[in-house]
Amino acid sequence: MEGLYLFYGQETFLVEDAIKKIKKSFDELIEGINFIKIDETNVDRLIQNIETPCFGYSKKLIIAKDTGLLKKEGKKKNSYLSNMIETVSKYIKENIETIKLENTIIFVESEVEKNVLYKVLEEYGKVINFEPEKLPTLVKRIKSICTAYKVEIDDYNCQYLVECCDTNLQDIINELRKLIEYVGEGGKIGKNEIDMLVTKKIDSIIFDLTDSLGKRNITKAMMVFHNLIYQKEPVQRILVTLYNHFKKLYFVKIATRCNEGIADALKLKPNQTFLVAKYKAQAGYFSEGELRTILGELADLDYNYKIGLIDLNIGIEAVLCRYCR
Repeated sequence: MEGLYLFYGQETFLVEDAIKKIKKSFDELIEGINFIKIDETNVDRLIQNIETPCFGYSKKLIIAKDTGLLKKEGKKKNSYLSNMIETVSKYIKENIETIKLENTIIFVESEVEKNVLYKVLEEYGKVINFEPEKLPTLVKRIKSICTAYKVEIDDYNCQYLVECCDTNLQDIINELRKLIEYVGEGGKIGKNEIDMLVTKKIDSIIFDLTDSLGKRNITKAMMVFHNLIYQKEPVQRILVTLYNHFKKLYFVKIATRCNEGIADALKLKPNQTFLVAKYKAQAGYFSEGELRTILGELADLDYNYKIGLIDLNIGIEAVLCRYCR
């Protein structure tokens, strides 16, 4: 086992899972003895804790989380932090053999700057970037969890679950637990169960609303919108999300007409490319001119709301009804 790690990235579930596996390699962890937590409030005691013997144990675990030592410092550099980064980096380089012999140190950050400390950790330890997983991996993981609980789910509904939850693994697993509990051993998770039980992200709900709008089904479009209001989703956020969604559909139209890549036009991350087909299908409901008109009406609505000429709820309903009439 390595004695020095840096775990970072957006997928916090995978980060925590990796930490749990390392913790299991210790027979017993007692905080303050062979288990030390370091953060930005006590980062100045990091070296002191590395040097302190873990009485009664052969090795100790130090988790240095959100210390600020690997963050971007911005325009105004913090001289104290800069000195700490240099001091810790130099100490690790000069004492690496002893450090690995007596400690397991895990630095944990959501984002990192590839500064001098990063380079030291990369050279003498193990650096892992936990990025959100791509759709095939997520589908495989979902099916594996379901199999463990003797529950069935097919590839289509795995993808639909990801679309509803976005690609955050912790959110997916939380929702999957509800579904598994509901259908029970020997049960099967389908679209009906997902629609009934899963707390959908607003982007997924806007997809549903736009589908209804594209099919000129004003009743269903209004129902989706009213459900968002009922769930206490801020109406300003609904307007912004709706506008951004139609802007993406407009970009799809332009990219298709100009024979350009849709994923690039939408600035999709590598783990989001599975959404290309869905955006393309929705863009097919609208002409380029219709999308320009809707974007203009939503922008005008925002302006008129800000100067007090219209209620935002009524304004969004009016835009939806005008398109479906």
